[in-house]
Order: sequence, then structure tokens, then C-alpha cells
Amino acid sequence: MPKKSSRIIRQSPNTQDDIRRAELDIARRARAAFDALSIEEAQKYLSRLSLQQAQTLRYNWQFNARASQIIPFGPWTYWVVLAGRGFGKTRTGAEAVRYWARHHNNVNIAGPTQGDVRDIMVEGESGILAVCPPNERPRYNSSQAKLIWPNGGKSLLLSAEEPDRFRGKQHEKLWADELASWRNTDAWDQMVLGLRLGHRPQAVVTTTPRPTKLIRSLVENPNAIVTRGTSYDNRANLASAFYDAVVRMYENTRLGRQELNGEILTDNPNALFSPLDIDAGRITHDTFMAKRDSMVKIVVAIDPAASSNENSDETGIVAVATDGNDYYVLEDWSGIYTPRQWAERAIALAEYVGADVIVGEGNNGGEMVEYTLQTVNRDFPVRLVRASRGKAIRAEPASAAYEQHRVHHVGSLPKLEDQMTLWNPSGSDGSPDRLDALVWALTECGLGYFDTTGIIRYTQQLAAESKTPQRSAAENAIEAMRMQANGR
Repeated sequence: MPKKSSRIIRQSPNTQDDIRRAELDIARRARAAFDALSIEEAQKYLSRLSLQQAQTLRYNWQFNARASQIIPFGPWTYWVVLAGRGFGKTRTGAEAVRYWARHHNNVNIAGPTQGDVRDIMVEGESGILAVCPPNERPRYNSSQAKLIWPNGGKSLLLSAEEPDRFRGKQHEKLWADELASWRNTDAWDQMVLGLRLGHRPQAVVTTTPRPTKLIRSLVENPNAIVTRGTSYDNRANLASAFYDAVVRMYENTRLGRQELNGEILTDNPNALFSPLDIDAGRITHDTFMAKRDSMVKIVVAIDPAASSNENSDETGIVAVATDGNDYYVLEDWSGIYTPRQWAERAIALAEYVGADVIVGEGNNGGEMVEYTLQTVNRDFPVRLVRASRGKAIRAEPASAAYEQHRVHHVGSLPKLEDQMTLWNPSGSDGSPDRLDALVWALTECGLGYFDTTGIIRYTQQLAAESKTPQRSAAENAIEAMRMQANGR
């Protein structure tokens, strides 16, 4: 076992690279020789190791890692690991932090939420505490949200939920996990501004890819090295239950290309919504708060699921505001809930955003929806809506508004956005509950009501293509408005 270091080992970046190359060469040669052994020979070799030798081998990352999990050499700024679930992204990030902490005082850690940082990045089975041998393991100070390393270095534990905490923080090295799922991209912007200490400030980004503007810009950054990987790369280390439950579920699907193969799905020609349109309208929380007083209506919509077991559809719960012209998607609190739970979540969200009304889809037990919400808060306004047309037709006005960049997501809403851009109206299985709730909320805010532009264009096209006499476009538009007002 290496001796416990009582100080930071300061070396130039080039010296660190030279030493690491030599160590990696030795480790890879040893691994190649070990892999050449038969199972019986390998077992015999391992049985001869002392406890200390076995522990040294267990914690030797250069021996155990795949080549794609080793910190790249050279003067890069961002190492972007885009990979599917189960690839070993968490272990890759944790091992990078472990190595950097030997040489640098300010190696900081950031994740989507404080819970993610604690439960996955620090205390998880592939997190920092697990990958460090006892003599290198840091002390976790949860009350101060930091790790204190044996050599005196410190790692701040930061959450993208609190972008203001990033202001003024400086970093020599940084690990950002699941960046594609960060709700507030302001946190990343602030973090990049603080990446300025030492001779070679660097950040490793480990994430399942999503086609967000931030991820696309990182991949295209000339100072970034991109490593791609799939769930299948780590098949030997995946539990059979994970493989059956996750890999087999998503295999040969479009979502599987993202979640398993680590692809950035920039466009789905059959989807009603484009990630480029969503990104074009996206605004920050601060930008919305500057407009908050101009909102004329705020709505929470709920699309309840029929059951609440682990295989159930989700209950969609989405909040939307409007200033009378544009629409602002504020929150997505969807999930698998019991009726009491989704009612409590919907009421809590309505109170959080200051909603004027909760709308609930009434096709599936409408009276139950109203009753359940009123058992939580009988004073909150509730309105039932009923679907008389298919999901795709109901979503078309929303799709058009996104194309016009009149709908603005406040921050990132990863699961909702995935459903919007991956759901194929003509071929997707499952129910797009988050999307349904979004459409109900947008409709309640006024989107689609008496918008004659599309109707006039459509009837003009019909008139141009047909040789039979036609009513004027205006007459057709007026008739369509009458039918809409009558619920037909």
C-alpha cells in the first residue's frame, strides 16, 4: 500500500503526465499478463497474495480500469464522458477526483442535486468513499458539504439546484456529474468562470447525453476531449437484474440509443417537438423572475395515472405561466404516485408557483380527480378537462408554438424534454404523461384558442388544390371557431 501522504504532491502538468504514462504502462502490461491466464491459473495467483497485496490490487485503478476510463493526457480543459447507463461513469469521475486530490488543493465536485452528490458521487457504491483505500479516504463533512483529504486538500460539494453557491468558488480540478440533467445551467456557467486555479485547470464531465445546447457546445469545444461509451462496454460488471430490467427494456428503441449507447439524438423526424426549438426558447430562472409580475395566468395541470405500482404510467404534473403572448414552462413534478400523493404534489406545486387553478384530465375517473384534490385542499380552484381528440392532435398547437419560439422552458426539464422529443405519435409505446400534462397546461393558459392562422392557411390550400367551388378562408375559419367553442 502507498504510504499516507501528509502533503500535496506538487508537480508540473508535464511531469505528472510522464509519471502517469510510466505507471499506466506497467499496470497495463500486468493486466494483459493476468488476462492471459486461465481461470484456474488466475485463481491460483490471487490465492497467493497477502491481504495487503490483494487490497493494493483492488484499489489499483490503472490495473482495473478500461482504457476509456483513464484520464486523458495532454492540455485539455474538459474531458466529456458521454456514455450509457451502467458504463461506469460514476467510477470514472470518482477515480479522477482521487488522483487529482493527491496533487491539488481545490478539487471540487458538483451534481444535479445535493442528494445526488451525497448518495451517488460521495457515498455511492462507485463513489469517492468507496474507491479510495483507507489511507487515501477523505473525511466527509456533511454539515459543511465538503470532503477533507488526508493531505489537507479540500473538495467542495456543490449542487446545481443552488447556482448562487458557485459564485466566487475557484477550482483547480472539477468533477461535474450528469450535466445533461442539471436544471440550472447557470450553475455550469458560474463553475466555468471559477475554473482558473493552477497550471492546468480541468473538469471531467460524466453524463448520459441529451441533446441540450450545453452538451452540444461542450462536444464541439476545441478544448474538450470526448469519450463515448455504451452500457455494453461494462457488461461483465453489470448485475443480471440491471441488465434484464434496463438494458433489455431499452434495446432496439430510440430511447435506448441515448440511454444505452450514449448517442446524442439531435432530431427525431417523427416527433412533434425538436430539441433545437426547445433550446431556442429556453430562459434562465432569473430571466423569468424579472418577468414574473407580467404573468396573467399560472396553471398546474395533472394527468393522473390509473395505478401506482412500480410498472405504472407516471402521473404528469406540470406548471405553466403566460403573459398573454408567450408561455413559460416552470416546473415538472411528474412521477409514479398514489392518488393521495399526486394530489399533495399538485397542490404543493400550485402553491409554490402561485397558480390560479389546477386542471385535471377527467377522462379517467374525473370525479375522483376532483375529489382527491379537494381532500388535500378544498379551497383551491380545480377544473376538469376532457379529451375529445387524440394526443397528437391535441399537441399540434403546442408544437407550432414551440416552432415559433413562443414557449420558454425555465431552466432544464430533462425528463419532460426527453418525452417531448422522443415520443413518436404514430409508433411510440406507453403514455406520454408529462407531455399530456404540459399540453393541458398550455391549453388552459390560452394556447390554441381561436388561433385562426393555421385554419386560414389550411383552407386556402384546400381551395387552391380543389376544382370545386369553396367557401372563403375567412368563412371556414369562422365555422371552425364556432365548432371549437361548442366543443365539437
